[in-house]
Amino acid sequence: MATVIEVSREKFEELVAEALDTIPAELSRAMSNVVVTVVDDPPEPGLLGLYTGIPLTQRGDWYSGVLPDRIEIYRNPICQICDTEEHVVEEVRITVVHEVGHHFGIDDARLHELGW
Repeated sequence: MATVIEVSREKFEELVAEALDTIPAELSRAMSNVVVTVVDDPPEPGLLGLYTGIPLTQRGDWYSGVLPDRIEIYRNPICQICDTEEHVVEEVRITVVHEVGHHFGIDDARLHELGW
């Protein structure tokens, strides 16, 4: 049986923050009305992250007074698929960039083509 890498919630939140810091500044500045959170377990098996909201590409003049979009990064599943702490760092970054891509209106197929 494989060993599960243990990463504390505090450390995992730091990894998510560091991954967000790797996003180019011009893209970070364009992010709007979105909150990124760490959640221990996903609502359904197999998810490492989840974007819920209205992508920037679908917002129009009608868009105001809405609750923030949510990006959730799931700690336990990421730790379970990784065999080293370095792998956790890499997977967190991939997952964060993937979910931020959804915020910008990029679908799964294109994100996978781009390596995310």
